[in-house]
Amino acid sequence: MSNAGTITIGDLEVDRLGFGAMRITGPGIWGPPSVPPTDPAGAIALLRRAVELGVNFIDTADSYGPNVSEELIATALAPYDGVVVATKGGLTRSGPGAWGVDGRPERLRAALEGSLRRLGVERIDLYQLHRPDPAVAFEDSLGVLVEAQQAGKIRNIGLSNVTLAELEQALGIAEVVSVQNRYSALDRDSQAVLDACTQRSIAFIPWFPLAAGEAAGADGALAQLARSHGASPGQIALAWLLAVSPVMVPIPGTSQIAHLEENVAAADIVLSPADVEALSRQAAP
Repeated sequence: MSNAGTITIGDLEVDRLGFGAMRITGPGIWGPPSVPPTDPAGAIALLRRAVELGVNFIDTADSYGPNVSEELIATALAPYDGVVVATKGGLTRSGPGAWGVDGRPERLRAALEGSLRRLGVERIDLYQLHRPDPAVAFEDSLGVLVEAQQAGKIRNIGLSNVTLAELEQALGIAEVVSVQNRYSALDRDSQAVLDACTQRSIAFIPWFPLAAGEAAGADGALAQLARSHGASPGQIALAWLLAVSPVMVPIPGTSQIAHLEENVAAADIVLSPADVEALSRQAAP
């Protein structure tokens, strides 16, 4: 697809710049039947355009909508020829912008079955525990995914929103092939987790990867790099992520085709080591 290259996630090879399908459901990431997506036809066109541009890794979750993101993906992309769809379970919704956590085994089993049904597949390529539930033993939640993998319903297991200690614990229970944590040039609280993933060749999928682009100051390194490369701050933020670790798989999300095309073009921006260091130094926590 681009200069970004590819990465192997478990037994799946994908391009290193994916698409996060959270925002296609509408404001508040909310769009159940009583509140339809703002623009379902537009969301379907957006997903198809992403694949036309070479994106072959789509990330979603049952809680996006809830359910609506998965349904739109199935409508737009099934039977997923050459496209890897990753989804997640473990969060619940009670309204726009309202999120809860439920990692009980029975809830995760139901969530997985729902995702299989909505996506119209017999096996999920990459199924991720969306967030550990402090009220449930971590090994009990993760054990459900291991059981489902053994039953052929999950191809690869991933984690999301985990600490380094939780990652280490999980590696003793399952073959974890990816971690999805919040991370950007300006938000590196998960640096230790990223370092561990880099050392172990575990894919790291940063969510909210454009935070640095949104917070760019006119005189900072990000803005200066954007001007020198003839790019937007958001594109530089993505290029920086791709440069700092070979296991990085950014999944910028949007509901606008023009923004999608801008994000995908970031994969062709090559930052020099000096560029990477300048931004890393400015944004150092």
